[in-house]
Amino acid sequence: MSEKRMLIVEAEVVNRVDDNRGDMGRSDFINFLIDNQLREESKRRDGVSREEFEQFQEGTKELLRKFLEFFISYGLELGKQPGDDEFERLSEKLQALGAPQRYSEEVR
Repeated sequence: MSEKRMLIVEAEVVNRVDDNRGDMGRSDFINFLIDNQLREESKRRDGVSREEFEQFQEGTKELLRKFLEFFISYGLELGKQPGDDEFERLSEKLQALGAPQRYSEEVR
């Protein structure tokens, strides 16, 4: 026979247990809740999900695209014309980052 102990809790807690335990006994229900909580804790992991990583990756690409676009347009505003090879290389980088076609056409 298992050892039994008494646990003093507020009446409101007992009422919540009774309202939610269904056909289970109080002790069984509390054991179930504790086991469930511990199981959830063990499932948690440190790190990011695939979706979070992909969102981060897309955000980084967008930031880099805007960064390149800014410096290209800033250079053009100052009157500094990039060389054909340099301009083509930057345009390819912008397009590779998923830049809309209109941006690469505006820069030309």
